[in-house]
Amino acid sequence: MKSHRSGLLIAVAALVTGLSACTKNFESYNTDNTGVSNGQFGPDYNALGLYLKSAQMAIYNFSGGGDPNSYQLQQNLNADCYSGYFMTPNAFGNANNTNYSLVSGWNGETYKVGYLSVMSPILNLKATGIEQKTPAVWAVAQIVQVTAMARITDVYGPIPYKHVGEGLSTVPYDSQQDVYNQFFTQLDAATQALRTQISSGTKLPFAFATFDLVYDGDFTKWLRFANSLRLRLAMHIRNVDQATAKIQAEKALDPANGGLITDNSGNMAVKVTGNFTNPLVFIAQNWADIRIGASIQCYLTGYKDPRIARYMDKSTDADPALAGKYKGIRIGSVVDKDKYKTYSNLNLNDGTPAFSLKTAPVLMNAAEVYFLRAEAALQGWSNAGGTAQQLYEQGIATSMQQWNVAAPGYINDGTSTPDAYTDPKNSANDAPKPSTITIKWDDAASPAVKQERISTQKWIAMFPEGQEGWTEFRRTGYPKLFEVVVNKGLPAISSSLQIRRLPFPQNEYNTNPQTVADAVKLLNGADNGGTPLWWDTRK
Repeated sequence: MKSHRSGLLIAVAALVTGLSACTKNFESYNTDNTGVSNGQFGPDYNALGLYLKSAQMAIYNFSGGGDPNSYQLQQNLNADCYSGYFMTPNAFGNANNTNYSLVSGWNGETYKVGYLSVMSPILNLKATGIEQKTPAVWAVAQIVQVTAMARITDVYGPIPYKHVGEGLSTVPYDSQQDVYNQFFTQLDAATQALRTQISSGTKLPFAFATFDLVYDGDFTKWLRFANSLRLRLAMHIRNVDQATAKIQAEKALDPANGGLITDNSGNMAVKVTGNFTNPLVFIAQNWADIRIGASIQCYLTGYKDPRIARYMDKSTDADPALAGKYKGIRIGSVVDKDKYKTYSNLNLNDGTPAFSLKTAPVLMNAAEVYFLRAEAALQGWSNAGGTAQQLYEQGIATSMQQWNVAAPGYINDGTSTPDAYTDPKNSANDAPKPSTITIKWDDAASPAVKQERISTQKWIAMFPEGQEGWTEFRRTGYPKLFEVVVNKGLPAISSSLQIRRLPFPQNEYNTNPQTVADAVKLLNGADNGGTPLWWDTRK
């Protein structure tokens, strides 16, 4: 956050409770508890396209005018840090979400962005009749909605979903299981519409590519992404609903349904256009409010992983123990910005920088899909397309290709393990190596070890997408991450299990107390950061 601001926590609490801030494109948040209403406009295709572009950009919450405060609260000081990818050098009062002192004013931003910046424009798009006029474009809108709202439910658990936009004064929350089932139903309709469009070649009444920030109007790529997204969501629920997970995964894997993302040209990346910026890069570069996390640094240095030079810069600190070295910050450390902003940043300066203010955020890459298929192969599911080992190794190779690095011998390294962590500025932050997992596939290993290998390499390959990184860790327990140094969320949040979710927004308690009380009942636990989501079965 802008370092010159005073009374930060008070200001941020007011920001969310008052519902001003960056996502101010839609009229009313208090019309109902989602702020979504059915808008109308005529056959202005430019306006139609702007609704779709707005929703695409809101998945990652781009901000214009150099003000990504909203993304910082939505994801960066939460999932980006909980995933093990990042940690802030800014103390923010020494009581904040990174040490589990969950700030109510921060916790509602994810919810607000989901409904005001994703659901609202998509429902306004629907009101134009696009579902009947151009079903393939509506299919893309539905895929965008599922992509975004899956991130929202994976932060809170139950959310209002099925009845959003129906004009109710208060929209009830759905259980997370019901939300996921709705996702799969929406993907059924969307993929069918896309297959029909692709086979018919129907000409659209406007230039859809102009409004498509992901695939430039290529419906085949949207279909492959939708199938890949289905596979991801199916794997999310594998430990809690094996039967549904298998059905949905095999539907995604069936080549007759259109295929999956298989190479980096199909990566789901949202272009940064106009005066908009990549918010993660802005926060790292302009505010120095985020730095690399200790977990990802120790895995990459321990593995001698060539992607490290593409992911992060070396420390700029003059201390010989830091100078010219890759060094992350351990989550929950007691930090001082002047001391810790010299730790490793995103790769913004070293060599050929991988990140800039115009870097398109990648929300799903081909490597992740290969690792999902490897896990499917472990389960013995149909049409995985290879053995677990073959798909695991292809996932690694595809990630290396994405980052344009050579890695001779990497997949055959059976000895390297993640490094222990040492903090030259404070030994209280030191920690032993988080895992002894190696890289080389071992077909004789236990299912748990195989899963740890797949999940660890998938996590490395998904960097810097912290939302899915956090979900993967909560779902599987892998990769093994360093625990928070200072845990101010005890006893609700276990240091060993780590944070499981964010509490419902305070605005919901203020304006819809009975609705949110009913939502808490769907949690099967207290509304705090220690209660697991429906699909989170770890104990």
